[in-house]
Parts: sequence; C-alpha cells; structure tokens
Amino acid sequence: MDLLITECPRDAIQSWHDFIPTQAKADYINSLLKVGFEIIDIGSFVSEKAIPLLKDTAEVLAKLDLSDTSSEIMVLVANAKGIEMACQYEEVSWLSFPYSVSPTFLKRNINADMQQGLQLAELAYDRCEQNQKKLKVYLTMGYGNPYGDKYDVEVVMDSVANLHATGIRHIIFGDTTGVATPELISEIHSLAIHEYPSVEFGLHLHTTAGTYYQKLEAAYKSGCRSFDSVLNGMGGCPMTGYELLNNLNTLDLLYWCSENKVETKLNSDALQLAMKKNREVFLKISGVQFNK
Repeated sequence: MDLLITECPRDAIQSWHDFIPTQAKADYINSLLKVGFEIIDIGSFVSEKAIPLLKDTAEVLAKLDLSDTSSEIMVLVANAKGIEMACQYEEVSWLSFPYSVSPTFLKRNINADMQQGLQLAELAYDRCEQNQKKLKVYLTMGYGNPYGDKYDVEVVMDSVANLHATGIRHIIFGDTTGVATPELISEIHSLAIHEYPSVEFGLHLHTTAGTYYQKLEAAYKSGCRSFDSVLNGMGGCPMTGYELLNNLNTLDLLYWCSENKVETKLNSDALQLAMKKNREVFLKISGVQFNK
C-alpha cells in the first residue's frame, strides 16, 4: 500500500502573521492539486474571530480548479454551524474535526468539554453520512500535553474506543506540541491498528527538522500509512498557548520515503512548481522563515 499524504496548507495559513489574499491562496492550492496528494486541507469553517486568516474559505473553494486532479478537498470544522456549512459545498469531500485527548486543549481549541466534543464528532459523522462526505477526526495532544491533564496510553485508547463507537473510521493522532517519542508512537499505533483493523489511523506531526525521521519510521513500521505534512514545514497550532512548532515538512517526508523505498506516486514536476508557488506566495509577506 502506498503512503496516503494529506497536504495541509490550512495549517500553514492559519498561523501566518498577515492575511494572504484570497486569489493567492487559491493559486497556491491549485498548484498543489496537480501534485497528486490524496487530500488537500485547504481551510476551515470556524469563527472568523478565532481564525481570521481563514475567513475566506468559501471564496477560495469557488476559485479552485478541480477539473483535472486526483486530490480531494478537506476543510476543518469545530462546531455545529461549521459542520452544516461545510456539508453544503460540493467541492468538499472531507471534513476534519479536532477532538482531543486533553480536556484543557479541547476547551481552548473549540470551547467544548469532552462530552460535548464527542457529541460534535458524532454530529459531524452523521452529517457526512447524509451528504456523501467523509470525516477525519484528529486526536490532538495524542502523545501528551503541557497542561498537566491525565495522560497515558489507556486514556488515548479510551478516546479511540468512544470515536469508534460512533462509526468513525478515520482517526489521526496529533502531536500538537512535539512531545511524541518514537517509542510512544510505535506503542500507540501498534495497539490501535491491532484493536481496530477497520479504522484508518494516521499521524499529524509537529516536529523539528532533527527529530522527524525516527518518528516517521516508528509510525510506518507500526502499520501507519496515512501522514499529514506541509510544504516547507510552515505553520503550527495557534490555540495551544505555547510557541508554535513547525509541521512535518513534506520534503522531509518525501526524503524519508526515498531513503526507505516507499512509493508515493506524486508528480515531481508538479511538486517543483508548487514549491515555487509556495515561495512566491509566502515571500511576498515579509518575515518568512523556512526550515530549509
């Protein structure tokens, strides 16, 4: 089975220091649509006050050229209103919902307690089923948290069991603050994949350039085949209350794949053009710092 790569420009844009014009966002995402990523996470239907840099997601959707792409479009939702809005758009194939292992972060991120968050995840699943869309649920703080909330593997697996019971079959473990170790990644993925073979488990890493390789290897060897990444590793979660930590760089992921002879079926020429567009868009807004 080839790797399933979700490219996440949303994660880069949401934490940027200035608003990126709608047409520039659309032009960049259109370049990504030619690369061959399984999914492209393009924006969100959340409160404009919470994430003002993504307030134009509907306008971006209208400017996408989906006529010649194998990629599917995903948007993030965090409340009932956003779920209903996202389901109205034919261009959207996937919704993503940020649940959490950490009650503190769930409250900070979507202003919900654990039970409310689970109910929203169930609502998102039901609406996706009704509207021929698919749902990914992100278990943020999936490898620990900085708030002192109770954390161990059993806590993680309890959350997985609750999500599975609602019918959810796509669950992504998120290392929101970069605390995961290869050993913990291996333990969680091995256990989850063994106990829930009908679920596609994935990995969303926030990590430094020097620590990603062993983490990817641990996930892959444990059976994980779905990975999120961002060209040039930009972005991070602005809701943690802590300094932003870069996303897994798509180029690092592809380097790991090359070193380990793992197929991705991405179009290398289109990827080069997308990298060029990435720099054009983000370098027009001063102060950019890339990993490499």
